[in-house]
Amino acid sequence: MEKHLYGRIKNGKIKMVSKKQVMVGNLPLGGGAQISIQSMCNTLTKDVKQTINQIHALEEEGCEIVRVSVPDKASVLALKEIKNNISIPLVADIHFDHKLGIEAANHVDKIRINPGTIGGYEKLKSVLYAAKNNSIPIRIGLNLGSLEKDIEKKYGLTAEALVESAIKAIEYCESLDFYDIVVSLKASNVLKTIKAYKLISQRTDYPLHLGITEAGTLFSGTIKSSVGIGTLLAAKIGDTIRVSLSADPVEEIRVAKQILQSLELRRFGVEVTACPTCARVGFDVAKVASEVEERTSKIKKPIKIAIMGCGVNGPGEAKDADIGVVGGTDKCLFYKKGEIVEKINKQEIIGMVLKSIDDFK
Repeated sequence: MEKHLYGRIKNGKIKMVSKKQVMVGNLPLGGGAQISIQSMCNTLTKDVKQTINQIHALEEEGCEIVRVSVPDKASVLALKEIKNNISIPLVADIHFDHKLGIEAANHVDKIRINPGTIGGYEKLKSVLYAAKNNSIPIRIGLNLGSLEKDIEKKYGLTAEALVESAIKAIEYCESLDFYDIVVSLKASNVLKTIKAYKLISQRTDYPLHLGITEAGTLFSGTIKSSVGIGTLLAAKIGDTIRVSLSADPVEEIRVAKQILQSLELRRFGVEVTACPTCARVGFDVAKVASEVEERTSKIKKPIKIAIMGCGVNGPGEAKDADIGVVGGTDKCLFYKKGEIVEKINKQEIIGMVLKSIDDFK
C-alpha cells in the first residue's frame, strides 16, 4: 500500500496527503497538512536571550518549527522561558542523556531522539512515557553517522541500515502503545538518503521529516539539499523539511521556501524569475533582478515577477507572471497580468515593478 495519496487545494495546486497526522504544538504534520519548514538554533540553549533572538529571526523568515540542542541541565532549565517567548513549536534535541529528555518533555512541543545515541531501549522507554504524559510526539531521528552498532555491523552504512533502525524503533514505540511519531532517516550522501526515504515510505504511514544531514556550506549544502529534498517531494514523499546548512539558520528557511515554491507546493511572497543573460539583453538583468528580489524579500503577497532581457523567451515568461519586464533595443516592454501596458526606460524598471506590486492584493 502506498503511503501518500494526492488531493487538491482550492487554487488547483496539488498537495500531499499522509495517512497519519501528528500535532506538534498547534501545527499538524501529515494527514493532508501543508509541508512545514523547520530549522535548528546554533546558539547555546542556556543563553536564553541569544536563543530567543535567533528564533525570532527564524520566525520572521518563515520558520514553523524550531529545534534546540539540550546537552545539559542548564539547557533544560532554559526551555520554559524560551517557549514562553516564541510563537512556533519548540523541539528538544536529545542525545546521550535520556534524563534530559524526560525533563525537557515538560517544556517543549516535541522530543527528537536518535536510537543510536540514547543508550538503549530501556532509556528510550522512559522518554516515551514522559512524552506520553505531556501529550507530545517524538521524532525518531536516524543519522547514518550514528547508527546502533549491531545494525551497522549487519548492514553497513547503507540506506537499508537506516530503515531497519527506524522500523525497530517504531515497533518498540508501538509495543508501548505510543503512536505520536515522526520519522527521519538522514545521511550526508544524497543518494543514500533518497533511497532510505523511498524504502521507509513503503513500510510506514507516519509523517516523514526530510533532510540531508551535514549537507555543507551555504553553496554546497543548498545544492545537495535541493536535489535530495526536491527529489523526494516530487515523488510524493515527505511532510516537513529542514535544510541543514553550515551557515546562519535563517538561510535554511530561505532555501526551504524556494524548494517548496519551485515545486509549486507552497507560495511565499514574491517569486522573481530572471533569464541567465546573453549578448541580446537590453539591460543589466542580473543587477535589476537581484535588487528587485532584495527589496521585495519581506513582502508576503504571492506575486510572480519576470525580469527578462530580450524577446526570445521574454514575452512568454512575462505573460505567465503577474508583473513582467522584457528588454528591447531602446525601450522595455512592461507587462501586468499577462498584458503589455506600456513601454518604459531601463532606469524605470525597478520603480515600476515596486509600484505595481501595490496593485495586487
